[in-house]
Amino acid sequence: MAASAGPEIERLISLLAKLPGLGPRSARRAALALLKRREQLLEPLAASLAETAAKVVSCSVCGTPDTRDPCSICSDPNRDNALICVVEEAGSLWAMERSGAFRGKYHVLGGLLSALDGIGPEALRASELVGRVKGGEVREVVLALPATIDGQTTAHYLADRIAGDGVEITSLARGVPVGGDLDWLDDGTIVQALRARRPA
Repeated sequence: MAASAGPEIERLISLLAKLPGLGPRSARRAALALLKRREQLLEPLAASLAETAAKVVSCSVCGTPDTRDPCSICSDPNRDNALICVVEEAGSLWAMERSGAFRGKYHVLGGLLSALDGIGPEALRASELVGRVKGGEVREVVLALPATIDGQTTAHYLADRIAGDGVEITSLARGVPVGGDLDWLDDGTIVQALRARRPA
């Protein structure tokens, strides 16, 4: 930390350094930028953080953060209640929403199964998902989980828990991204693309 900074500034830097993508140096630069532009950045940011902390809750249906419960997606009558997309965290939900391609509902797990990190099914919102599926209205569950060992382990676990309820279980396609060049792709992506090939 900066030796000449007061305790309030050191605390700001320390808190900023805990954010993803910000290390100690980036946190110092961010803190200095906030302090230099106090009225334009620091004060509005502080007010927004306080307001967010006071108003944001987790949706009791899907688990995403929102200022209302049920969230704006779960309470949208134009969404398909029979289609649920399962994601790891809210960031994945927001990415899906940016595409504008999915018009169903979501379920945020809050993490992935990980034996190394000691994260078991009880730490996730898996039971809530099973409850939603057993409600009888769901016809398809899309498992939109990362293509990692933990993501695939979680997907298999969820598929086993949901299987037998007359619900179709699907996952996102894996393979060559739009605009992708084969020369830049890793071996795993190429293998997945070959397995998921379809008629041209």
